Amino acid sequence: MTESFARSLDALGTWRISLESRLRELGHFLREHDLLDGNVGELLDSLRLRLSAEKLVVAFVAEFSRGKSELINAIFFADAGRRIMPASPGRTTMCPVELGWDADEPPGLALLPIETRLEGASLGELRSQRQAWVREPLNIHDPENFAQALTAVMRTREATIEQARALGFWNDDQLQDNPQLLANGHVEIPAWRHALINVPHPLLKRGLVVIDTPGLNAIGAEPELTVGLLPSAHATVFILGADTGVTKSDLAIWRDHLSVHPLSRYVALNKIDALVDPLSTLAQTEAQIAQQVRQVAATLDIAAERVFPISARQALAGRVSGSTIELERSRLPALEHALSQQLLPQRREVLEEMTLEALKKVQRQVGRNLTDPRRQLAEQLLELRGLRGKNTSKVELMLRRVNEEAAEFEQCVTQLQAMRSVHARMLKTMLMVLAGDKLREQLESMQKAIRDSLLQLGARKAFSQMCTELRDLLSQAGKRSVEIHEMLSASFTKLNTQFGFSLTLAPVPDLSGFETDLGLIERNYVQYLGLGQALRLGQPRFMEQFRRMLLSRLRVVFESASGELELWNKTASAQVDAQLRERRRAFKRRRESLERIQVASGELESRLEELQAHDERLATIETRVAALMEQAAQSARDTRIEAGADTGKRNSNSNSNNPVFAAGPDMSHETVDLDIRLLELPEIQPPPDERLLPSNVIPLKAQA
Repeated sequence: MTESFARSLDALGTWRISLESRLRELGHFLREHDLLDGNVGELLDSLRLRLSAEKLVVAFVAEFSRGKSELINAIFFADAGRRIMPASPGRTTMCPVELGWDADEPPGLALLPIETRLEGASLGELRSQRQAWVREPLNIHDPENFAQALTAVMRTREATIEQARALGFWNDDQLQDNPQLLANGHVEIPAWRHALINVPHPLLKRGLVVIDTPGLNAIGAEPELTVGLLPSAHATVFILGADTGVTKSDLAIWRDHLSVHPLSRYVALNKIDALVDPLSTLAQTEAQIAQQVRQVAATLDIAAERVFPISARQALAGRVSGSTIELERSRLPALEHALSQQLLPQRREVLEEMTLEALKKVQRQVGRNLTDPRRQLAEQLLELRGLRGKNTSKVELMLRRVNEEAAEFEQCVTQLQAMRSVHARMLKTMLMVLAGDKLREQLESMQKAIRDSLLQLGARKAFSQMCTELRDLLSQAGKRSVEIHEMLSASFTKLNTQFGFSLTLAPVPDLSGFETDLGLIERNYVQYLGLGQALRLGQPRFMEQFRRMLLSRLRVVFESASGELELWNKTASAQVDAQLRERRRAFKRRRESLERIQVASGELESRLEELQAHDERLATIETRVAALMEQAAQSARDTRIEAGADTGKRNSNSNSNNPVFAAGPDMSHETVDLDIRLLELPEIQPPPDERLLPSNVIPLKAQA
C-alpha cells in the first residue's frame, strides 16, 4: 500500500502505544498509593487492553469477476513479485476470507468446513472451537508455495440439490441464482464456510484486518456476514467493473448490505484499462471514465468523490516491475490516500473520546479518595494545634469528644444499611429488565408469531414488534436507573449533611447508544424476513440458526447495557464503603494521637509534625496525579504523532529475509516527527455499531 497509508497507520499505532504507556503509568501510580477502587481500576485496565488490541477492519465486497482478489494483491502482496491471492478469470474466492496477524499463532490457513452450517452454530461460536477448523501451514518465505497454499480457498465439492438447499446454496424461488446442474444432477458448492489467513504482513502486524467476501449468493447464504462482519468493518471497499457499471446483482449487494453509513463506504470502479480503445483519443477515454463515475455515483446515491476509478491489474504490474508510470495510470494511490486521510482519523477520534470519558471517571474517583483524607487531616491538625499550652484535663476533654463523635458517626450505619437494602432491591429489579431470560422470551414470542402466520408471511411484522418491545425494555431500564439516581442523590445529601461524608454521584449512563445498536441489528436482520425468505423460515434448521445468531447479537447489546449500569451502581456503592473505612480510620488515628499526647506532653509537637508531613505527602501525590492525568489526556488529544522513520518504504530491512513481506518497519525503530494532524481532516462519524465492536471484530485465531 502507499507510503501515505502505511505512515498514517503507523502514526495511529504509535499514538495508541504512547497513550497506552501513559495510562499504564497512571494506573501503576494510583494502585501504588491505594487510590483506585476495583471497578474503576477494571475500567482503566480494559481501556488499556482495548488500545493495545485495537484492530482496523477493512472489508472488500464484490460480485465475482470484478477483480477483487487482484486489488488485494496490488495493495498487500505486490512485494512478493507475483500474485498471492488466487486471481484468475471466473470465480476464485469461494468463501469469506479474513487476513490478519496474530503473533500467538504461526503463519497458517484455517478453514471452516461448509458442513458446519448444518449444526446451527454461528461463526462467533465456532471461532472458539479449535477442533472445528482444518489448519494448513503457510511457508511465507517461498512465494510460490505460499500462493499455492492459498488456492485452498477455491476448493469446491459436489452436493445433491437437497444438500445444497440445506446449506443455503439452492433457492427454489430464485432458480436463476442457483448453481448450474452437473451431468449427474448434482451441483458444485464451496468446500469451506470461512477462511482465516494468519500472515505477518507489515500492515496486518500494525493492526489491520482485511475481509474478502465472495459474491451475493454467499453473502445471502451466510447471514452472519451481513449482521456481523460487514457492519463491524470500519471501512468497506465495494468493487465494480468499469466495463459493466452497476449490474443488477451489484445493486442488490449495495442496497441490501452496504447502503447504510455511506461515509464509511468507498466504491472502486475497477478495470478502467478495459475502457482504453485504440481508436479513441486519451481525452475521449478520460471522458468515458468520468461519465461512468457519475453514473455509478447517481445509481448508488453516493458522492462522486467516493467513487475511485482504478485498474488493479495495472497497479499490481506497476508495483511488481517498479514502474511508477504504470502505478500512476492505475490510479490506485488515490483510493489508498482516501482511506488513510478519512478512515484513520475516524478511528483516532473514537478512541480519543473513549479515553477522555474514562479519564473523567477515574479523576472523579481519585479526587474523592484524596479530598476526603486531606479534609480530615486539616480538621485533626486544627484540633491538635488548639491543644498547645493546654493542660491534661483539656486533652481528656478532647478525647471524650472524639469518642462521642465516633459513636455518633456509627449511627450512620443504620442509614447506610437501609440505603444499601433499597439500592440492592432497585438494582436487581432494573437488571432483571435486561436479563437474558427477557431476551429469550421475546425471541420465543417472535418465533411463535412466525410459525402461526400463514406461510411465515408475518415474519417481518413479528420481528419489528419484538424490536419495539426490546427498545421498551431499554427504556424501562433507563427510567429505573434515573429512579436509583434520585434515591442515591437524596441519601448522599443526607449523609453528607449529617455525618460529614463527601459523597458525589456521577450522571446516569446514557443508553441511547444501545438503542442505536438495536436499530442497526433490526435493519440488518429484517432482510431475512421478507417474502423471498418465507420458505426458508419454514425450515426448522434455518430458523434455529437465525434464532441463535440473533440471540447472540442481542445478548451483546443487552449485556453491554447491563454491564454499564451495573458498573455505575457499583462505583456509587464503592465510594460509600471507601469513605466509611476512611472515616473510621481517621477517628482511630485521632484517638491514638490524643492518648499518646495524654501520656507524654512532648508528643503533641511530634504528632503535629507527623500529620503535617502526611498532608504534604498527600498534596504531592495530588499534584503528581493531576500531572499524570493531564499527560494522559494530552496524549489522547495530541495531533502530532511520531511514526517510524522508515514507515511505508517498500524495501525496509526489517523483513529482509522474507521475500513475501519485504516491507514494513518495526515500530521500535528510531522515530521522526511526521506532523500528521489527523483531527484537522474532514469529520467522519463513527459507525452506530461502535459499541458492538469488541464482539464483532473477533481475533483471527480460534482459541483453544
